[in-house]
Amino acid sequence: MEYEWLRNLQSFERVAVTPRPDQRHSAVVLCVVVDGHDEDCLVITRRASKLRNHAGQYALPGGRIDDGETAVAAALREMHEEVGLESSEADVVGVLDDYVTRSGFVITPVVVAGPPSVTLVANPDEVAEIYLVPIRDLDHPDAPRLLTIEESDQPVIQMPMRGGWIHAPTAAVLYQFNEVVVHGRTTRVAHFEQPTWAWK
Repeated sequence: MEYEWLRNLQSFERVAVTPRPDQRHSAVVLCVVVDGHDEDCLVITRRASKLRNHAGQYALPGGRIDDGETAVAAALREMHEEVGLESSEADVVGVLDDYVTRSGFVITPVVVAGPPSVTLVANPDEVAEIYLVPIRDLDHPDAPRLLTIEESDQPVIQMPMRGGWIHAPTAAVLYQFNEVVVHGRTTRVAHFEQPTWAWK
């Protein structure tokens, strides 16, 4: 499917990070689809409550990159495993900056143009619910919301999500997506902090 503003990513020069031996490399997907109201949306999940890490939180589909696997291949695989949405590398529009988390991950965000119609099926082992979140919601007048914490000299970033707010790393990725892909503004987000409970 053609989304005119996705072309903004084609000229973007992303910042890549090579994971250290003590870091794990993972990929997430920002998949753009059209909902039943003909509105551009992102596929967002709520993680299953029984997961060991970050249970019950909003997240982008994604997961660990296997040995010998590219970030793009991992992102597409994880999206299919988690929400049943199958896309190919031809649907990949581009890749945003890697984001390094306090918990030891290097996250590569992959932007995908989804099919014109989608049937999403949650994998109950990983996903409690699936949402199609309108991209226009990212332009909330108070977004991004930046919080000060004693433990860091960098602000914790929050972005709107279904009437509430979410933190980095997902918030940082969503903010860069909105700035770079939607509005065509080169914006970096590596400096944005995560809340202390996400450092583990």
